[in-house]
Amino acid sequence: MPHVLRFSLCAWLVLSASASAADLFILQSPAFADNGMMDAKFSGNDKQNPNCSGQNNSPPLVWSNTPVQTKSLALVVQDAEGNNGLGVTHFVAYNIIPAATGFSPDAMRDGKGFTGGKNSKGTGTWYGPCPPPGKGAHHYTFTLIATSLPPDLPPGLTREALFTKISGHQLAAAGLVARFGQ
Repeated sequence: MPHVLRFSLCAWLVLSASASAADLFILQSPAFADNGMMDAKFSGNDKQNPNCSGQNNSPPLVWSNTPVQTKSLALVVQDAEGNNGLGVTHFVAYNIIPAATGFSPDAMRDGKGFTGGKNSKGTGTWYGPCPPPGKGAHHYTFTLIATSLPPDLPPGLTREALFTKISGHQLAAAGLVARFGQ
């Protein structure tokens, strides 16, 4: 293969890969890197639970390249290691409009820009991490789901009920993992 043709083919492959990566549905946070440690200010604050001694601030999130067909978004934050492996749901939100590109700091805690579902604590807003000391860092998976459903689901759905409602209507998902331990 002539050198010019080989170079052209390599350049085309690199540009094609770059264009594909640029179109990926992506979820990020300016507060932590993917699989990075979350600051203690994002941990829960509950006087009844000594493991919840943070400020219960919710982290900012940004997303990009939402699929064109998206009519609404849903966001779930789950700690699979919580409750000794049975899992803890920290946040369930949906009816997020497709024009949204993220949540500002504390928007999830303050109930701004979404319909709140029911987390493990029974609230419709952010419930920060409260892992017990000495158990290592837990992994908090943030999953943003693009759906073909209009933003009119009723408030108070659990994670499982939300997944039942959106099943068959999910278009794509983007994920982010944060770690936190005491």
